[in-house]
Amino acid sequence: MRIVSLLGTAALAVVLGAGAQAATVKVGVVLPFSGANADLGHQIDKAFDLYVKLHAKDIAPNKVEIIKRDEGPPTGAQAKTIATELITNDKVKILTGFVFSPSAIALAPVVTQAKVPMVIANAGTAWITNLSPYIVRLSFSMWHPAYPMGAYAYNKIGCRTVAMAYTDFPPGKDSTEAFKTGFEKAGGKIVDSIPMGSPVQVPDFTPFLQKVKDEHPDCLYAFIPSGAHAAGIMKAYGELGLRKAGIKLIGPMDLIPDNKLQDMGDAAIGTIVMGHYAVDLDNPQNKEFKAEWHKAYGPDSYPDFMSAAGWDTMHAIFDTIKKLNGNVDDGAKFVDAMKGWSTDGPRGHVMIDPATRDIVENEHALEVYRKPDGKLGERVLETIKGVKDECKVLKVGRCGS
Repeated sequence: MRIVSLLGTAALAVVLGAGAQAATVKVGVVLPFSGANADLGHQIDKAFDLYVKLHAKDIAPNKVEIIKRDEGPPTGAQAKTIATELITNDKVKILTGFVFSPSAIALAPVVTQAKVPMVIANAGTAWITNLSPYIVRLSFSMWHPAYPMGAYAYNKIGCRTVAMAYTDFPPGKDSTEAFKTGFEKAGGKIVDSIPMGSPVQVPDFTPFLQKVKDEHPDCLYAFIPSGAHAAGIMKAYGELGLRKAGIKLIGPMDLIPDNKLQDMGDAAIGTIVMGHYAVDLDNPQNKEFKAEWHKAYGPDSYPDFMSAAGWDTMHAIFDTIKKLNGNVDDGAKFVDAMKGWSTDGPRGHVMIDPATRDIVENEHALEVYRKPDGKLGERVLETIKGVKDECKVLKVGRCGS
């Protein structure tokens, strides 16, 4: 798959005079556009397209040329191949996108050798940014929501015993390790940790959740790669009657993506997650973001946490292009220019930590409820401001290298 778009305001170059040199910056976008996880890629891609459409003039007289390729399945193999082609054949100066951690992990040595910045819009395994000095992440580490959820679950939700269930790939293991660290530190007990297949296809979650029901912990902490997986696990949770059995469903924001929430029905009500974004967040930037999203994609289309991170990712790329006056040939210089970048976006205030090249953002405890208009919504129970990647703060495992 190859999609190219050229955006910018070349006319301003004439106004600025013959001495002005307008650059065309090639940006390679790597996202899943096919398969079971295509909806995840589309959520970020829509945010990218919307930001570029509304802000192309901000980098005038420079332009960006967006070249899109299919990330493929969450193994990293296809992503490594097509990203290498983007660097060697298409001569892109910046890579962005990357829904899946295995993709970003596979690409780390490639971007290091090529000295091309990789600006991650989703992939959340905490230690990814340690793999290359050319990686910057605008989304989240799995520890951003999972670690504070550990203490919150024990102290505020009343979880004393928890079973963890997770999709069996690096982010799932990372998320459950982060939750376990925070939960046990608060005084809680993990009674089980259940792998639930790979992210390649949506499994039947029934046998995994039946095991949880039989164990009867206070709460179930679940991590899945959002999208169709979220819809599947919520369906199984409702059909097996875990809530009626007294087992609360908790997890990171991946459990209740806004673009799937309205289809989840009553099973989702009462679910509590920790996350950096919800459509219902009440700030001026999010209201404007939602208005433009609905205008572009229709009233029944909703941005989610991936979309919000995608918007901020492209914002950071544009601001850095502008800061460097389009001179982006030096990848190390581009990364240095991104360090400390901050903005108030749909998520609220975010910043790139200069020390880790990872995001610093607010985390919200969010509860699903039925609104007066009959739609499902997410209300903020508590906000933790300025959360860093605690994996690197604590130097856990590969985060300490």
